[in-house]
Amino acid sequence: MITKKELLSCAINKFTQLGSKHVSLDEIARTLGISKKTIYTFFKNKEDLVTASLESLLKEYKEKINGIVACNSNDPVFCVVLIYERGFEYLKYFKPSFIFGLEKYYPKAFRLFQDFTEELAFTTVYNLLKEAKIKGHINPDVNLRLAVKIYFLRIDNVAFKKKNLFDLYGKDVLFKHMVIYNLKGIISSTYSNPYFE
Repeated sequence: MITKKELLSCAINKFTQLGSKHVSLDEIARTLGISKKTIYTFFKNKEDLVTASLESLLKEYKEKINGIVACNSNDPVFCVVLIYERGFEYLKYFKPSFIFGLEKYYPKAFRLFQDFTEELAFTTVYNLLKEAKIKGHINPDVNLRLAVKIYFLRIDNVAFKKKNLFDLYGKDVLFKHMVIYNLKGIISSTYSNPYFE
């Protein structure tokens, strides 16, 4: 018998790579070697499966973020870099149709995704940058809320706008331009870490 965790893992892999609208419950059942009826023992409909599988993925990423912060709490700028480096690892597997499909067809899941990105930007990253500013690692005249809004709020939206920038430039180039270079613009001249050298 398949577990709920295995079902969620298979579903999120399919949804992020092919787009949630383009993957049927029949296809997920076939991939797992189960009947579609088995999926309905866990979820009442596809929207519930899409939402739960996304929630599972975001929970996994939150755990990684918490681990990064716990292990690097003495350097908040470095934490921001590592958080987004990990985030880019996740995003490179997303097809733009996944995010657009959530917005168009699965509003509950899309709201979950938006809430996550807003919390990441305006709570986690903002607080780390605030701590960095207190330590003198961020230029004192930087408006942190504005910096977060411009640089970190919806990286996924910029990366997937019209053409998939991950396909055009690759993860490493995007990471440097969207995270490292932006942070270099607000850090103080006395701060450095291996990514900035």
